[in-house]
Amino acid sequence: MKKADILVLDFGSQYTQLIARRLREQGVYAEILPFNVSLEDIKAKEPKGIILSGGPASVYANDAYFCDKGVFELGLPVLGICYGMQLMAHHFNSSVAPAGHKEYGKAHIDIIKDNALFKNLPKKQIVWMSHSDKVENLPAGFEVLATSENSPFCVFGDEKRRFYALQFHPEVQHSEFGKSILKNFAKYACECESIWNMGSFAKTQTQKIKEEVKNDKVLCAVSGGVDSSVVAALLASAIKDQLIVVFVDNGLLRSGEKEQVEAMFKRLGIDLISMDASKLFLERLKGVLDPEAKRKIIGNTFIEVFEAEALKHKDVKYLAQGTLYTDIIESSVIGASKTIKSHHNVGGLPEKMNLKLIEPLKEIFKDEVRALGLELGLSKDIVYRHPFPGPGLAIRIMGEVNEPSLELLRKADVILQDELRASGWYDKTWQAFCVLLNVKSVGVMGDNRTYDNAVCVRVVNASDGMTATFAHLPYELLENISRRIINEVEGINRVVYDISSKPPATIEWE
Repeated sequence: MKKADILVLDFGSQYTQLIARRLREQGVYAEILPFNVSLEDIKAKEPKGIILSGGPASVYANDAYFCDKGVFELGLPVLGICYGMQLMAHHFNSSVAPAGHKEYGKAHIDIIKDNALFKNLPKKQIVWMSHSDKVENLPAGFEVLATSENSPFCVFGDEKRRFYALQFHPEVQHSEFGKSILKNFAKYACECESIWNMGSFAKTQTQKIKEEVKNDKVLCAVSGGVDSSVVAALLASAIKDQLIVVFVDNGLLRSGEKEQVEAMFKRLGIDLISMDASKLFLERLKGVLDPEAKRKIIGNTFIEVFEAEALKHKDVKYLAQGTLYTDIIESSVIGASKTIKSHHNVGGLPEKMNLKLIEPLKEIFKDEVRALGLELGLSKDIVYRHPFPGPGLAIRIMGEVNEPSLELLRKADVILQDELRASGWYDKTWQAFCVLLNVKSVGVMGDNRTYDNAVCVRVVNASDGMTATFAHLPYELLENISRRIINEVEGINRVVYDISSKPPATIEWE
């Protein structure tokens, strides 16, 4: 069993994986386990510390989530974050109750006592709050380490036992010194060394793939995006002669996507089977309006196509795909997370499959995948390509997916990408796309009345996909994008710009 420096017990926060990721950025290997994991399994990992994540529940609710009480008797440092803080307070007989008002967003804290968490950090900091409960009194043996305007017990701890509790979320980017707080917990409280990196991850996964696959063959599903491309490269380095790489045109791709994917794998020196299943996918999606239904139909159809292809080859027993942890946590298939949306390659998969899944990236985030891609020798133009969802344009069309809508969206998207590249903004942003709203409005073109569709332009900045902010594009660039789409795409007479951040919105609209 692989050891872990720090274990993160997941109580359902949408940010749980960010905790592990922030620690990995510091070279500390952190692993996530469900909140109800057995004490024996925790001990088997031989951790140097434990973190209790946030979560949507309340410790006083009938269906509250609790970890094994023995966690606090292992003699290990423990850090409770948000719900984890309240759980720690509850365990040590302090009272937790609904707050007078929910606290969500940025807050200012004052460090009032020197401690391991805030070693070498400013006494005043901006942090990110997201909670509706509060600790009403300090547990016995603990002392207040930091306060905020609305939280007199914002941070408390017992330095002798190395127990610490934070009301805020240090793992999100909005907490300005959050990474340093987690690093300090790992370094000073847990005495961890910084030795984990993508090079060691690649070696571990390569060996794991060889041991699992043995002499069987693996069908690797690729889309041309960085995730599946990195999976293909990783598998090629491990079992190239047993690898079958398949690209499926599902009819939901951007303009020129198929040709770009074929050219890319030719440059990589990896044989590619390219299939056209667009008619099948579009027929299955006919009349479907619900986004969850779209995702599940697409996921099931992909598997059907891949399994049919696998039957054409001997000894194919595995299907590899570029699933990331973002996909898994939003699809709510681990821990106690609430479902945000089912990803076609996770929650959209059929219950019964003939092929076993291999998902070597399922515990890492997009920025880690990119680092891994560079480690494997992929070029920067592949590694830093903007993300494109597996369901493709289907989840960027509000309502039914059909050829006329796809054509409109493709034309608008080409203009957006052209303008971003020409202006230098493509490489400055995380993801950019158009959404066909299927909402018509009145317009005037050439002194004539129009009643046509509206398109929403969505451009965001992010590092991991779990949080994102809208890109502050120059007005001149936005004007050029709008003018070109309206003038060059017949059937669109209005362009709007999405200025929502994630959370509370998601990056994709469906």
